Amino acid sequence: MKQLDIKDLSVDDLTEKFAEQKEVLAKMKLSHAVSPLENPMQIKQTRRTVARLKTELRKRELQAK
Repeated sequence: MKQLDIKDLSVDDLTEKFAEQKEVLAKMKLSHAVSPLENPMQIKQTRRTVARLKTELRKRELQAK
């Protein structure tokens, strides 16, 4: 998910996507530890998406104050 897509989401959508992506990342890490993923770069991409979502949530939180 790109930054432009993230900026268009509402706060509720951001929170929902953040929780969803965080869960996906945890599952990916666990399955990669058991048996290697076909494309381990997915972990990196998902981790960065989680960071982008968290950054946008924090930015909006600070703007609200």
